[in-house]
Amino acid sequence: MAPEYGATIGFFPVDEQTLEYLRLTNRPADLIELVEAYAKEQGLFLTADAPDPVYNDTLELDLSTVVPSLAGPKRPQDRINLPDVKANFTAAFGTETKSADFEGGKLNDAAVVIAAITSCTNTSNPSVLIAAGLVAKKAVAKGLTTKPWVKTSLAPGSKVVMDYMNDAQLMPAMEALGFHLVGFGCTTCIGNSGPLPDNVAKAVTDGKLTVAAVLSGNRNFEGRVNPLVKANYLASPPLVVAYALAGRVDIDLQNEPIGAGSDGQPVYLKDIWPTNAEVQQAVAASVRQEMFDKEYSVVFEGDPQWRGIETATGDLFNWDEKSTYIRRPPYFDAMVDPETSVNDLSGLRALAVLGDSITTDHISPAGNIAKTSPAAEYLMSHGVAPQDFNQYGARRGNHEVMMRGTFANIRLKNALAGGVEGGVTTHIPSGDRMSIYDAAMRYKNEGVGTIVIAGKEYGSGSSRDWAAKGPQLQGVKAAIAESYERIHRSNLIGMGILPLQFSAGDTKESLGLTGTEVFQITGVREGVNSTKRAKVKAVAADGAEKSFEVVVRIDTPMEAEYYRHGGILQYVLRQLAASSVHTH
Repeated sequence: MAPEYGATIGFFPVDEQTLEYLRLTNRPADLIELVEAYAKEQGLFLTADAPDPVYNDTLELDLSTVVPSLAGPKRPQDRINLPDVKANFTAAFGTETKSADFEGGKLNDAAVVIAAITSCTNTSNPSVLIAAGLVAKKAVAKGLTTKPWVKTSLAPGSKVVMDYMNDAQLMPAMEALGFHLVGFGCTTCIGNSGPLPDNVAKAVTDGKLTVAAVLSGNRNFEGRVNPLVKANYLASPPLVVAYALAGRVDIDLQNEPIGAGSDGQPVYLKDIWPTNAEVQQAVAASVRQEMFDKEYSVVFEGDPQWRGIETATGDLFNWDEKSTYIRRPPYFDAMVDPETSVNDLSGLRALAVLGDSITTDHISPAGNIAKTSPAAEYLMSHGVAPQDFNQYGARRGNHEVMMRGTFANIRLKNALAGGVEGGVTTHIPSGDRMSIYDAAMRYKNEGVGTIVIAGKEYGSGSSRDWAAKGPQLQGVKAAIAESYERIHRSNLIGMGILPLQFSAGDTKESLGLTGTEVFQITGVREGVNSTKRAKVKAVAADGAEKSFEVVVRIDTPMEAEYYRHGGILQYVLRQLAASSVHTH
């Protein structure tokens, strides 16, 4: 999983260390033997005397140039060397420093209000968890404490983590700094860190502060971690502990002291950072095969509450009309005829006009459900109190919530919103400003199809099916962007939305598009089937016309087949139905 650099996977050769990892994590002996035999037979097993593989392209990395780094404040691919985080924050949010009253003192811009070791990616690595514990242990010994405004949490992805952290006697120090176990699984980087403490939230709101989260997750898109936190930095678990101690990100941790110890002397990061030998020694002593055996032998059993859930039987799912979590989706309610479904599109209105690097989080937020949002209105109308909203990621089985949450990111910048940030647009031609969901439903009731216009890298970030499902349910027929993230482009086709790309050199700005025009797309059938080109005509309110050619980004015959069927779900259903007929 490597969306930051556009790959589906990152491949590394199989070697003896791979087999040792499989043994350590208690994989079956026959599986390990199969991996070794297969990799060697295929020429994939790396040994010291193995010939170098031949690649189309080769990149070289001087390991001596690798230095501590973070990523942020809004995208996981924006890497920052540790000493440059302070300058990065200033460049992103300005040099003016605001403050607000907090517990007899002041809370300032750049304060770290969330420091979370969460289950994404690198908390499967014992080395960095052990390193975090050793940083905590050394910090406590020096007399350092976390700042009172920092919300700390520890949410590993595996129960084994707690076994080896306890075995290494590192949890007392972690807990002394506030890193108590809060659960196992996705938390902060999916928006599950919960609200900030009331006094912190009040200070941030009153002072209009730009505050930060530092987390060991792999996602930090706008509006995702917490609605009050604008700056979000991804870091290794030991650096998360260090920033919790510092309490701010406008600090050069490599050269400035983290704080003062109990002896009054300044303490630097180097003073509490463990050596590689210390980490390796602790890992070797405390991470053992029997821990994996103990935890994973019962991983599917669950606790008494889980085992006590009543489950239905039968071939058909028993939909509960009262459920606010799982509803029967409407994808098959209006199946199209693949022989006649691909047609020109006319009378379209722009639902949103967006800029570059619009992520799937902008399109379909995964975190907090704002209390004033259409999704919140729906939930409250079904008897769900705000404290029980949970978040969009947990409600993904309810299309009614998710379609209302589409384009509802609080940081979305839509050129049709009149300068308002968030999921807002202007209905054309009435000029009424409203939520994007309400506008989408109004267009649907009027029988008007919609499009989305965007810049470069539309749909970047996490691969999220709801970033295509939501727009489809809102009535979006096509997207026109300068470029697409490859998985999102495929997902749009999979939901029957036509992905179009501006011709080289064209942008919405160069073409003078405002989004208030009526759009017509012609040559769609030929574009999907053969020419890969289509024409767009945009007619302004005063009758002025602009015409331009776009690339139809349906790149393969199979994608064209999905689009003809109205999407991949409809295509698969028809294949299953045909297979069933032939079988019987």
